Amino acid sequence: MHPSLQNAIFDANLVSRYDGPGPRYTSYPTSVQFHEGFGVVEYDIAARASNELDPKPLSLYIHVPFCESPCFYCGCNKVITRDHGRSRFYLGHLYLEIERQGALYAKSRTVEQLHFGGGTPTFLSDDELADLFEVMGRHFSLRTDPDREYSIELDPRTVNAERLDRLKALGFNRFSLGVQDFDASVQEAVNRQQSEADTIALIEHARAIGIESISVDLIYGLPRQNRQSFAKTLGKIVEARPDRIAAYSYAHLPHLFKAQRQIKIVDLVTPNEKLALLGLTVETLTAAGYVYIGMDHFALPTDELVRAQQDGTLQRNFQGYSTRAECDLIALGVSSISKVGDTYAQNAKTLPEYYRLIEGGSLAVQRGIALEPDDRLRRDVIHSLMCATKLDFSTVESAHRIRFESYFAHELQALAPLERDGLVTRGNRTIEITERGRLLMRNVAMLFDSHLRKSSMAQAQSRYSRVV
Repeated sequence: MHPSLQNAIFDANLVSRYDGPGPRYTSYPTSVQFHEGFGVVEYDIAARASNELDPKPLSLYIHVPFCESPCFYCGCNKVITRDHGRSRFYLGHLYLEIERQGALYAKSRTVEQLHFGGGTPTFLSDDELADLFEVMGRHFSLRTDPDREYSIELDPRTVNAERLDRLKALGFNRFSLGVQDFDASVQEAVNRQQSEADTIALIEHARAIGIESISVDLIYGLPRQNRQSFAKTLGKIVEARPDRIAAYSYAHLPHLFKAQRQIKIVDLVTPNEKLALLGLTVETLTAAGYVYIGMDHFALPTDELVRAQQDGTLQRNFQGYSTRAECDLIALGVSSISKVGDTYAQNAKTLPEYYRLIEGGSLAVQRGIALEPDDRLRRDVIHSLMCATKLDFSTVESAHRIRFESYFAHELQALAPLERDGLVTRGNRTIEITERGRLLMRNVAMLFDSHLRKSSMAQAQSRYSRVV
């Protein structure tokens, strides 16, 4: 079997022993290290520099923060409102940001990838989405051919078959549907009542109209969840056969996410039950033919995520695993995070601050980081472990002009217990994460995170979700 098509082996004792707080490595350094010393001026310099030498194609992320009602589990940056007039005001500012961002990038750089997230992107009306596409097309070179990857996150409660048709006509060729769990008691506990029949019908319609990739989001560890009920949800999803499944671990962090304070403590699942739910999820999906990509992501063998893992273009970004690592990512809208060259830049996190910056004639960048040589080196190492599950010392040495065993002597020593426990194997100047270790790849990556090593356990527990 090709290494990238290995699946995960669930070892409850091993997972339980290594279950602790840690970053998800959607970036390195993580957003904890972003600072206000990196702002609009620094981003402007990085953006213009990215047009020189060998400019990369572009990926755009659009953040739509609005939701009509709160899902109690959610930790996303969102604004709860039923006033759809607020979207018009937001779009007016977003259009100005798109114009200013577009002016920084050469028009020869095509947009290979586009993703609408939130919030609920379909909070916007069809006319508003059409206007948004028109504005983006004026300031960026949007692709219209079949090789584009243009996706949108959908709340099935807000769309129907006719709306899917209109979204496809706009240019979207990939849909991601939030499900979480079909069980009525769980849905009540998290304030997200959603029809199973309507959701499955949407998946079937998306496939019928030729949508290239259909993804479904699930969450294990939600309040009132148990193995028997979640097995039914997994069975229904497997039967619907989406191309991708993201099965996220519920992280109960009410001190960070206000909506989670609505969840009753008595409804939370026990650590042992949550561990069993993870095992059930992994075993059910891999038995059904899904390839375990890593972290939360599963995909059918024919899906582009699997091909990207095989050819080395898989990446981790702020939407999770994604394809087309060769792109510079431009993020638009409140709280969104760009990755351009060796920098990360985050927009203002609140709407008032976002509006203030845009109305002042500026971009909305409020903080970020320019990577030092050590950051770039460690980012490559962590990226290889998280995306390829294998690290070749010689490749790292050629790119960064270091001697791996000397530079990472401390990390290699710390890796020894993980090797004894069967999470990794050491080859001839290689490290490979085993099938038994793939559920714990974050633990392997954490050994190479110099910023994490400098923080205390109390800081880690307050900032990061647990591995499981």
